[in-house]
Parts: sequence; C-alpha cells; structure tokens
Amino acid sequence: MFDASKCDKCGDCFVRCQYVDYSREKAIEEITALMEGRDAGILKECVTCVACNEYCPQGANPYDLICQLQEEKGILPVPESTIKWMDDAVIIPNEISRGHRDRPALTLCAMERYFPVGSFDGQMFEGLTLVKGGAYFCNIGYLHAARESVVERKAQDFINQMAGVGVSEFIIPHADCYAMLTTKAEEYGIKVPFSVVHIFEYLLNYLKDHRDSITRLNRGIAYQRPCASRWATDVEPMLDELFELLGVQRVARRYDREDALCCGGMLIRKERDRALQIQDMNLTDAQAHGAEAMVFLCPYCHYILQRSCGERGLVPIFITHLCRMALGELPFS
Repeated sequence: MFDASKCDKCGDCFVRCQYVDYSREKAIEEITALMEGRDAGILKECVTCVACNEYCPQGANPYDLICQLQEEKGILPVPESTIKWMDDAVIIPNEISRGHRDRPALTLCAMERYFPVGSFDGQMFEGLTLVKGGAYFCNIGYLHAARESVVERKAQDFINQMAGVGVSEFIIPHADCYAMLTTKAEEYGIKVPFSVVHIFEYLLNYLKDHRDSITRLNRGIAYQRPCASRWATDVEPMLDELFELLGVQRVARRYDREDALCCGGMLIRKERDRALQIQDMNLTDAQAHGAEAMVFLCPYCHYILQRSCGERGLVPIFITHLCRMALGELPFS
C-alpha cells in the first residue's frame, strides 16, 4: 500500500528502474505526477516487477501507487487473456492429500502445472499434507494486471479456505502466496490463523538436521528472483545460507538481488520483443559471470525460462531439486 507520508520525492524508485532510462529530474516529475493522480509515462512503461518498492529508501511502496492508478485509469499492463487465466483459476480442481497429523501442509496454490515434475518428491517432503486447486489460489498475480481491488476483495476468502484445511502450519513454496499471507494480509488488516513458513526456511532447517547426508555440489549458479519476493525481502539471508550449505556459489552479477530482472512472463504476450530482450540481458549476464545453472523459486519463472536456459547451456533447476541433488537423490542435470 502506497504511503504518501513516507515519500520525499527523491526519485530513487525510477532512477534505479531497470526498464526505463529516467534522469533524476524525470524520475521526480513522474513520482510527483503519480502522487497528484495525473497521467505519467511510467504507468504505461512499467513491467510490473515491483522493484521500485524495494528501491524506495523510505518504504513508501511506489509500485502500489502505480498499480492503483493503472486500475483507476484503465491502463492494462497485461493482455486480457492473462487476466482470463487468473479468473479461470477458480475452476482448477481442489485436492487435499493428507499426510501425518504432526506434520505441516504444503500448498501448491493453483500453480501445480507450472511446478517442475518431482518438485516435492523425496525424503524432505515425506508425510506432508499437500494442498492444491483453485480454492487455494492466492490471487497475487492480479497485482501484475492492475487489479489490486480483486486481490483485496478475495483475500479473506482465500485465507479462510487455507484455514479450513485444519492444519496449524503451512509451508509456502510460492513467493506470491508468501507475499499474500504476510505483507498483503497485514496491509488489509486480515489475521492469518495459522503459521506460515517460507520454503527457504523449511529447506534450510531440514538440511541443517541432515548435514551428514549432504554432498557439496561445488557449482556456480545464478538465481532467478521472483517479483513477489520484493514484498518479502526478509527471506534473502536464508537463501544465501542455504546455498552455502549446499556448496553452490551464487555468482556476483549485475542483474541479481535488488537489481534482479523479471522473467518477462507477464510481458511476453503483450510486448514480445521487449520481453525477449529482458530475458537475453538476464541470461547473458548469468553466463558471462560463470553460472553453470539458473536456480528458480517461482514455478512460472521456471516455465518461462527453462527452454532458453537449456539453449544457452544453463541448467534450469528448481530450488527443491537443487537440495535433492545435494542429498544424492538427483544428478546435477
């Protein structure tokens, strides 16, 4: 949620944006126009990656203002077909596969078809209750589509559905769901009646308890950071610790951490050439700095980039598969 009282119009949000080339003066003009509710170029140039929220040194959340004004002014950053996919997510069949009573649940949201095969196989996930389907769709995707009103309207029902599973703790492997259940739920004044554990925390704790089973991988990797991680930056230190435990080096490169590029997935149906350029910048950067693989948390990012990674000789690896590789359950491939 945008907080005008925190914005000092410094312009950092748009000066640092990877997708526009604004001077400080231009950036200040743009944020001023947004705060006054006027048309601004960024409303049409924004790729909806949420990075400006993280760039803002005051925590004012300028992307939330962009999203709000895009909705008010009818500026659609994605094609209607993308919105229809999200609208149709509610009809995805629901399924609860019960695990052990004393074990937490893991939710796949409505994204099961995008998770790589075997993402939650193996010893790390034995005994977990598995939840999936349209009833458990977190709706955060609408924040890429200038439809925060939909996210807020459906938030309580989503959390009620999760609570109805009847477990006290959920492991969250999808950055969007984690953002919904932490940052956005708090903004909307909704109480979450169960514990929420990010997948990084779960993996890290498991591997610490099974250190003797780990064979360090000794590989250089790049990480594809999900856009929704911008709403939950507290998990980044856990990822670095996890990589250290696995024996992989997160290569130092230009487009990483706060300066990470989006996968281009939300942009590709509307601005294909621009999306492909972003993908090329991202993968070329990873290769140039010695990465052998691209590691993913977001299943949709993996879906969008896996072929391009393979064509460049970058192994596309989902984060849970990387852990299973270190445990000897999968080869590094």
